[in-house]
Amino acid sequence: MEKHFEKKVGRPCPFRFERNPDGTPMFEDFAKRNHKIERAGKTFHLFGTCDGIMRYVTVDGEVLRVGLEIKSKQTSAARTSFYSLKKPDEKHVKQCVAYAEMYGVDLYVILYVNASKKAWEYDEGEFEKSPDIRAFGLEIGREDIDVLLDRFVEIQNSIDDGKPMAVDLNGWTFNGYKTAIAQSLTAAELEAIRDKVSRVKRSNVFDSTKRQYAGALEFIEKVRKGEAV
Repeated sequence: MEKHFEKKVGRPCPFRFERNPDGTPMFEDFAKRNHKIERAGKTFHLFGTCDGIMRYVTVDGEVLRVGLEIKSKQTSAARTSFYSLKKPDEKHVKQCVAYAEMYGVDLYVILYVNASKKAWEYDEGEFEKSPDIRAFGLEIGREDIDVLLDRFVEIQNSIDDGKPMAVDLNGWTFNGYKTAIAQSLTAAELEAIRDKVSRVKRSNVFDSTKRQYAGALEFIEKVRKGEAV
């Protein structure tokens, strides 16, 4: 885009990827960070890599640093419709807040790209209701970062005190400790999870979320019974 924008559009490209001292673009593995945090008597690190940090030039010539986070949707063409996707997913916003602290940016774009197609041909106006690409802009303030860091302090306190926090089934899919969690749950904690899953099934959340919660409970029940998963 940096190379071909002006030739194709007829005006200078308004953005470029920020560059590292060695000239590599600031995205993915070239942007990996291990950011140290000292807060409320606790020390921990934010480790990861963003999808990109761009330098955007406004019409007045001001250069703004803007973070970029790209997310894919693949289950249904409707997932990026204006009806289903009214705002970015909260977990994606929190991810950008963490990157804001790591990379020193306060402007972020979350770009959703849908790989699922409803049909090869759309009726008039149908594609406009469910476009393949949706973008959301975020302006991240210090208070947003403080809330997230306070949550991390809470987690660190839980670790240091040896008192596990309640299981969050929203992050179950990418949880690397599923078996250990399932085996260590108390009877009361398991009953709380069953109740949570039951309430989610009766709610109006996405079917994919309902399946995720039901699948998590099924996994936990099987592990506790000693069945293969």
